[in-house]
Amino acid sequence: MQPINNLSRRDMLQRFGIGLGSLGLAAVLAGEMPAVAAESSNPLAPRPPHFAAKAKRVIHLFMNGGPSQVDTFDPKPALEKFAGQLPPESLFPRGRTKGKLMPSPFKFAKAGQSGIEVSDLYPHLAKCVDDMCIVRSMHTNLPNHEPSFLMMNSGETQPTRPCMGSWLTYGLGSENQNLPGYVVLCPGSPTVGPQLWSNSFLPGIYQGTHINNSNSDPKTMIRDINNRYLAQPVQRRQMDLMQQLNRKHLETRNLDGQLEGRIASLEMAYRMQFEALEAFDLNQESKVTRELYGDGQFANGCLMARRLVERGVRMVQVYFGGGQPWDDHGDIANHRNHAKQSDQAIAGLLNDLKSKGLLQDTLVIWGGEFGRTPSSEGSKGRDHNNLGFSMWLAGGGVKGGLAYGSTDELGFAAVDQKVHVHDLHATILHLMGLNHEKLTYRYSGRDFRLTDVHGHVVTDIIA
Repeated sequence: MQPINNLSRRDMLQRFGIGLGSLGLAAVLAGEMPAVAAESSNPLAPRPPHFAAKAKRVIHLFMNGGPSQVDTFDPKPALEKFAGQLPPESLFPRGRTKGKLMPSPFKFAKAGQSGIEVSDLYPHLAKCVDDMCIVRSMHTNLPNHEPSFLMMNSGETQPTRPCMGSWLTYGLGSENQNLPGYVVLCPGSPTVGPQLWSNSFLPGIYQGTHINNSNSDPKTMIRDINNRYLAQPVQRRQMDLMQQLNRKHLETRNLDGQLEGRIASLEMAYRMQFEALEAFDLNQESKVTRELYGDGQFANGCLMARRLVERGVRMVQVYFGGGQPWDDHGDIANHRNHAKQSDQAIAGLLNDLKSKGLLQDTLVIWGGEFGRTPSSEGSKGRDHNNLGFSMWLAGGGVKGGLAYGSTDELGFAAVDQKVHVHDLHATILHLMGLNHEKLTYRYSGRDFRLTDVHGHVVTDIIA
């Protein structure tokens, strides 16, 4: 046994805390995590869910900046009736500057066999409404971008927790060992930045891999993916030697989790050269498929997302752009430009997944970090609104052609069948076959989970 005077501070804390290995084994025996998670030598090896899953993979279309619910998927005729009036005290959030009620400049019409009303911002997507479950009663904690970005991605308003993609790959692994289990497609950096796809205290192998998809050339998107100096057999021998040395070093560090994650990441980087360039090469697609999605960064991101999940990547996030482009304080009419860049692409993604038989077990999620007020900011814009907003889900075991929950008459706050972000996360994990109360990781003396101590599965939207 290693003498106590040779222990580092971290080693000593781990010893006095019984050690992560023992705690991990206890968690396995208690059924708190997939049964092979602690035993597999490959942290990204596929692992069985807690129970039969309806979805195998997730595509999260993140409309960063906060799209307006009353201009997209939650029509409010009362805004026409009370246009120009100040909202009642009972509805308006305390401490917020009051603007006058402003009707939507966009028209709503019933779509599909379900007859759900969709704004004319989304003519292509309206044709897919029978595959969509629109949740009109979302709400979150705060009306500020930074904490709401973090809440939507990690279930916490502070940058201290692992993101949802990290939890999913920790719990389920990945079906393709030559690609990351969790990929983030974002042209540039959004508000908050890399913390949105951080593994935090989970092993480093579960961190999201950010790909800047500003252009569609895979050699530019993934730098240094190929070794220009060594043939693959030589690289393999070199990697095997390095891994042997790394493992010996790891043993001297009492199997440090962060070091082990770093070693696994380097091995993944080596394997990516065999498949990554092909996976991100949109020129492999037919002209018909490219035209289905349309043009632009977001369209390319949606098509890349389909190619990645088709190849076994567990979760792909597609950001609408860097920063917070949907944040239309000045003029809500700018939503038309954002929708024009995303409408055909999203509809193309849903139709493409459906035609390939992938939609039934691929969960597609659309939404921002919050919504916007039904009242005006200035003369034509809308402010942030965390009390009531809309998101939608499609495929992956979700009921299609359903509008779930509602906001009040004017669209300020969720009032019926309310769904918090914690509930959304619990439902996503459930659809993936994971019990959100049992998918835990012990850190700093307590068990953490994506939903913290909150969250209820919204069973009414599950097919």
